[in-house]
Amino acid sequence: MRHGNKNNNLSRTASHRRALLANLGSQLITYKRITTTLAKAKALRTYIEPLITKTKNTASKEAIMHNHRIVFSYLMDKLAVKELFTVVGPKVASRPGGYTRIIKLGTRPGDASEIAMIELVDFNEIYGKGITKAAEPAKKTRRSGGKKKAEGDAEATVAAPKTKKAKGDDLKLIEGIGPKIAETLTAVGVVSFADLAASTPEKIKEILDAAEGNFNAADATTWPEQAQLAADGKMEELKELQDKLKGGREV
Repeated sequence: MRHGNKNNNLSRTASHRRALLANLGSQLITYKRITTTLAKAKALRTYIEPLITKTKNTASKEAIMHNHRIVFSYLMDKLAVKELFTVVGPKVASRPGGYTRIIKLGTRPGDASEIAMIELVDFNEIYGKGITKAAEPAKKTRRSGGKKKAEGDAEATVAAPKTKKAKGDDLKLIEGIGPKIAETLTAVGVVSFADLAASTPEKIKEILDAAEGNFNAADATTWPEQAQLAADGKMEELKELQDKLKGGREV
């Protein structure tokens, strides 16, 4: 029984199957595409793709020679091995896998066997027209690279910090300041209670006189005092003071 055995024996002995796949693999490397039965094409794909991957190990001269010997032990064809390492290898260097493509061609007239064409993907000039050729092999990245990227982003953030507009206080809490006066004061840089407390009634009057609008009725005499209480957080004392005022003026 063949429990757990997923390999297709192709109705051949082990030695006959190895010889068949070696012959088909050599022909595929030499001619870049061959036509055979669908079952043989599927078996050939799992046989030839690991051999193509071995052409990528070019770390040293010893590694290249070692892989030459391993591939030759499978294909037993010097010309096919040379073609694989000199022509096919550089062509597929940027591809991380999936070097072959199987295209079904229907059934054979004699025995109704399913026929398919297996080819090397990078050597198909029709399908490869819209594919940009990679200049260098794809680089493998490790997880630690994300930390470096995060550090680089942090440095860029420190180098060019975003300027945030300072959040101002609600100047309309001051007795005598309405929305238009608050907008006028904010336009000249008086945006907080501390800014208003640091000003004098005369300076505030000059700001209002220079602005567009009729603020002649506004009395800024108590505004700095109210703003100081609000800046210190003494809201109860501010309310007591405002109860004695009318429009910002002492009654």
